[in-house]
Amino acid sequence: MQVQAVSYCHAFPNFKRCHRNAEINAVAYVSPMRPNLQTVKQHSMPPEKRELFKHLEGWASNTILPILKPVEKCWQPQDFLPLSSLPVDQFTDEVRSLRERVADLSDDLFVVLVGDMITEEALPTYQTMINTLDGVKDETGASDSPWAMWTRMWTAEENRHGDLLSKYLYLSGRVDMKMVDRTVQYLIGSGMDPGTENNPYLGFVYTSFQERATFISHGNTARLAKTCGDSTLAQICGTIAADEKRHELAYGSIVSKLLELDPNGAILAIEDMMRKKITMPGHLMHDGRDSHIFDHFSTVAQRLGVYTAKDYAGIVEFLVEKWGLEKMEELDGDGRKAQDYICRLGQRIRKLQERAEDKAAKCTDTRKVKLSWIFDRELEL
Repeated sequence: MQVQAVSYCHAFPNFKRCHRNAEINAVAYVSPMRPNLQTVKQHSMPPEKRELFKHLEGWASNTILPILKPVEKCWQPQDFLPLSSLPVDQFTDEVRSLRERVADLSDDLFVVLVGDMITEEALPTYQTMINTLDGVKDETGASDSPWAMWTRMWTAEENRHGDLLSKYLYLSGRVDMKMVDRTVQYLIGSGMDPGTENNPYLGFVYTSFQERATFISHGNTARLAKTCGDSTLAQICGTIAADEKRHELAYGSIVSKLLELDPNGAILAIEDMMRKKITMPGHLMHDGRDSHIFDHFSTVAQRLGVYTAKDYAGIVEFLVEKWGLEKMEELDGDGRKAQDYICRLGQRIRKLQERAEDKAAKCTDTRKVKLSWIFDRELEL
């Protein structure tokens, strides 16, 4: 998948023909080329700053770990699915009822659900990424450091998301689960490099943004499902969104603490990630046949309003306000430049998106693609 967004609203360069959503997608779903491993920056946090995260362990224990829920109080996938231990006739009736609910849902909605599920199922990659961050990684695999405990328990909570969506999609009968599962395997094998450089400053900025993005995406999918008449699917997506919101609170609080203790270092990290543009965790997604399947998924998500360029800009503006970046005063020259860039970024993205939308509105060319996830049925992009 060799697709790169050049500036915020340029069309994907390998899409030779004009189609309505390509330029708008460039902001919401940046899909970079694989980095040259010889030029990737690593371990960019100065070694002395590891002591800051050691110093913050008590704060993390008292502030971050309590955001997690006890396992006994957590929902489980079975709460939303037909109970397999029921007598065969009753279980069959419940599955039949589920299939009747989803019968009128569009292929577009199923493509978004599958793309979201595959992204959630690549959870091993995300835990691996967090465990590359200096000063907060799980050094033993069962460390009692609050940073390591958070990562393991956050992973455990997130693990239910893909599990639930996968089972629901399987029971629906609407998608080709072999191709879906193959895509999951390819994605986990491909990994990800969000440009966090083993640096927890960058890593926690990235996760703050991503948890907000997934909260928005699942929430919008829930509203679509409700509108289309599947209240159970709406509840599923809304419940997952609530988890993402809780996790966003944790990661955002860590960045707030870094801004308090190291304002210049933290705001430069935010600028760094914003200039790189936040890559979606599933950007290396493919099914073994279609190297552009992630881009097709993101185009559909943009068209349905599940996750859009406006959402990307909105997240930037939300974080600027949440972290009080406009009001920061104790910054050096580089810090003030970073502050100016970040605080203007949301509006800049919105203006670029408006131009892209105007240009796309004048474009009447469309194209159809076959997606393996929905048994090679065609979707119009």
